[in-house]
Amino acid sequence: MLDIKLIRQNAEAIKKKIKTKEASAEAAIDTVLSLDSQIREMKTKVEHLKSARNEMSDQIGLLKRKGEDTTALLSQVSGFGEEIHRLDHALAPLEEEFTHILASIPNLPMDDIKISDTPKDNVFIKEYKQKPVFSFPTKNHVELNEKLHLFDFKRGAKISGTGWPVYRGMGARLEWALINYMIETHIKNGFEQWIPPILVRKETVFGSGQLPKFENQQFKINDADYHLYLIPTAEVPLNGLHADEILDEDELPLKYIAYTPCFRREAGAAGSNERGLIRMHQFNKVEMFCFSKPEESMQLFDQMMASAEEILEGLELHYRNMLLVTGDMSFASARTVDIEVWLPGQDRYYEVSSVSNCTDYQARRSSTRFKKKGGKPELVHTLNGSGLATSRLMVALLENNQQPDGSVKIPSVLQKYLGGVTHLTPKE
Repeated sequence: MLDIKLIRQNAEAIKKKIKTKEASAEAAIDTVLSLDSQIREMKTKVEHLKSARNEMSDQIGLLKRKGEDTTALLSQVSGFGEEIHRLDHALAPLEEEFTHILASIPNLPMDDIKISDTPKDNVFIKEYKQKPVFSFPTKNHVELNEKLHLFDFKRGAKISGTGWPVYRGMGARLEWALINYMIETHIKNGFEQWIPPILVRKETVFGSGQLPKFENQQFKINDADYHLYLIPTAEVPLNGLHADEILDEDELPLKYIAYTPCFRREAGAAGSNERGLIRMHQFNKVEMFCFSKPEESMQLFDQMMASAEEILEGLELHYRNMLLVTGDMSFASARTVDIEVWLPGQDRYYEVSSVSNCTDYQARRSSTRFKKKGGKPELVHTLNGSGLATSRLMVALLENNQQPDGSVKIPSVLQKYLGGVTHLTPKE
């Protein structure tokens, strides 16, 4: 969440900046400030009433010791108690509404982020290699799969519905090879591996910024015994690992990775070019997540970018990096760079990694702090990044490495995980 003190002191500047990211959030600033004013006024009244009650209680004690009548004062004290109770009762829903609205306001973009509400204005940073040129008619991954038999979309739909594919045979092995290759690369680059739960409490989802705004996009279990959410990304449980903790300065930065399946209720519009693995309700991802001191967060951002790029370069895939404009950034992010690979079968770029610096936005929601020697606790900065999501990466591997006979060349970095297999070959 944003710091309410910052909003009080810079309301107009905050509104101007926040509407570049989400136009409707500007009105929420006014609502939050109004609620904040009401709450502070009521809390001041409660404190004054409590102070007056305490003073009067002392007077009553003194008068009783003198044997004097205290009936009138006792009546006043009782009235103070009733008013305090009334105000406390009225405060609860106001504070709940205040927190809900404040939590629905996105993070502020950094000052150098381009202002725009369209992804077409995202800023090109760099690219690696060139788009592949084929001397034969190419197929998309769904068409390649007809002979390679790597996935079973029909049986996945039979089991769970559309958007839930089944990996089989070499498809399952190649998926596992990708995951292992990515984990080994990140560990080499100084990240510590975790295996978190994929079902988490509501407070954990809130802490990462997925609630309350994206409630309708979550899969959840809600019965007599469990009230848990399926994670949309390992960012959620990794962010929650240090909730309500005060870390030592010497512990930072913390660089974590985790492989998990991810679950998204809103899989997006399934057009003809977004069949197969492009958009799914369940997919696999290796997630990077960092906790850092504020002054070190951009250095960590660059390290995360480098680790994700190393994976793509090892796979010899053409990609480009795009700095997202204000209107295309994620809710909790202050700065995001998307890494996009070229998918020949779709004739366009698709994001396979999104690296974000969330500054202290998530840390304030999760109360994750650190303490410098002799100083007061401060909020950490959190960063997250796909490292990488395998579904579109799988599509990129198949479509960019396809051969004229319908086979697919396997990048050399993955061959050791597949017993030396160099090609996926069609089956009649």
